Amino acid sequence: MHVLVIGAYGSAGSAVADTLTEHVGSEIDRLTLVDDGDPGGGLCIRNGCMPSKEVLSTAAHRFQARVDDRLAGDPPTIDLDRVVARKDEHVDRFAAHRREAIHELTDRAGVEFIHDTARFVDDRVIDIDGDRYEPDYVVIATGSSPSIPDLPGMDAVEPMTSKDVLAATDLPDSGVVMGFGYIGLELVPYLAEAGVDLTVIEHDARPIDEADPIFGDELMTLYREAFGVDILTNTTEQRIESTDDGGVRLYVDDEDDQTDDRAIEADALFTFTGRRPSIDRLGLDTTAIDPGAGWVDDTMAAVDDEQVFVVGDANGKEPILHVAKEQGFAAAENILAHHAGEPMEPYETVHHHVIFSGASVYPFARVGHTPETADAAGHEVVTATRWAKDDGVFTVKDLPYGLARLTVDADTGTVLGYQGLHAHSDTMAKTLQVLVENELDVREVPDRAYHPTLPELLDGLLRETASKLA
Repeated sequence: MHVLVIGAYGSAGSAVADTLTEHVGSEIDRLTLVDDGDPGGGLCIRNGCMPSKEVLSTAAHRFQARVDDRLAGDPPTIDLDRVVARKDEHVDRFAAHRREAIHELTDRAGVEFIHDTARFVDDRVIDIDGDRYEPDYVVIATGSSPSIPDLPGMDAVEPMTSKDVLAATDLPDSGVVMGFGYIGLELVPYLAEAGVDLTVIEHDARPIDEADPIFGDELMTLYREAFGVDILTNTTEQRIESTDDGGVRLYVDDEDDQTDDRAIEADALFTFTGRRPSIDRLGLDTTAIDPGAGWVDDTMAAVDDEQVFVVGDANGKEPILHVAKEQGFAAAENILAHHAGEPMEPYETVHHHVIFSGASVYPFARVGHTPETADAAGHEVVTATRWAKDDGVFTVKDLPYGLARLTVDADTGTVLGYQGLHAHSDTMAKTLQVLVENELDVREVPDRAYHPTLPELLDGLLRETASKLA
């Protein structure tokens, strides 16, 4: 069997490569790894979660120094040149490590790496620099790129994407932000701490669609009060134009103010409007594969060709690093199963997300069910909610924003889900993942904390839900 992986440097592609390399010489005769990244290293490392956390750490340090009224004097300013230089240094090192790890796989006989562009020319026929390959299985792991909305007038402006922000050593004095999802929630506080006066366009009543409404409301309070961001809710972009001084003028319909064609002027437009699969250069039009809605099933196999697997951001399912890696592992196992004539297993996972909102000082984490999704799944639930401002540990550590909610099955006591928008919720999410994925009874979790630590919040949630069961 011959397997060819397109996009081997990325998180999903490298997961496939690592898994399949162990089977070269037995189930697999030949494994071809291809990537044209220059220098390469994967989206997450070069332009995604790794560099974004680097710049967010700068914003976090300034924010916490700025809002602590026990500290005297003006807050420091962010040195963008130093931020980007340090970010580039770290990113280059991380990317080099990823490339080295992929190249080391070729030490095994039967594994080859090709640093070039791969393109389909027929069903499972791949052209690489004039050479044709006809593998038994193809894995597409080509990642994603920023999506620019198709708004009238967009051709006349030059929006800044997340990639542009991460590389910027100079930022405008003001900006209007389109896109208040994961990317916007993370980068808006960074821009605010860097001195950019921001207006954010939110299509709905609040952000964080995956959470109970109370979390989106609390986050907006944080952004408005602590970061000074103007957030326009229930607002829709209509058209945009450039101004005589090189800025932008965005026209919006504002349902809250009953305003049509309200004009917002700023020095720059930031488009944090999601990402789209990077598959345009693959030549899929020469194959039976139609990359439309639902084109990849839960086994990670293409619906139109079950010997082509699409993993990570390229399939458009859930563009998140850890999901991409898990999809890669699942695809590798399903390739082996399909070749052996065994049924392929769908990739299934417990919901587990983290958004590094609030300059990463106040991240949002969700593991498992919300009360709403638990009810839809047939559970009768009890819940507990705790606010950071009411918890002494958060108060003495000067981390007053946020809340957490635990969802438990009312009949069995099984911990079904956790939502947290508060300091260190990202770290606590691992503990909750253990509880949720192992279906633990809330009454059996040890009621013991190390005082005074922020996870005491979790003890309070566990005690309250356990008492409601009793």
